[in-house]
Amino acid sequence: MKGKIIAIAVTAAVLICGVAGGLHYFENYEHVYYSQIDNTKVKELSADSDMKYEYKLDCYDEKGKKRALKFKTSRELREDAYIMLEVRSLGVHKWEEVTYENLPEKAQEKLGR
Repeated sequence: MKGKIIAIAVTAAVLICGVAGGLHYFENYEHVYYSQIDNTKVKELSADSDMKYEYKLDCYDEKGKKRALKFKTSRELREDAYIMLEVRSLGVHKWEEVTYENLPEKAQEKLGR
């Protein structure tokens, strides 16, 4: 009887740790990509939402690897602005405008000036 209780407790502890670890990984696993705003690639969404625009842009990581990303904004962004996008497992988590000088070298090569 005592052995069964210990086995159940150990199994429960392993499951709890696995679920907690998985949630932590998915919440904090993030990649950073860089792009340049092209307002010809924005789609206007329904006026009922706070996020009124959706961009689909080619983005590059610090090694120059390309990835097409979609993200929504509440406003149209400044044409030709450089942006940094933080991407988690569920998509773009946040974005911010950056200067060309703050882009990694490989991203600068891909995006040009």
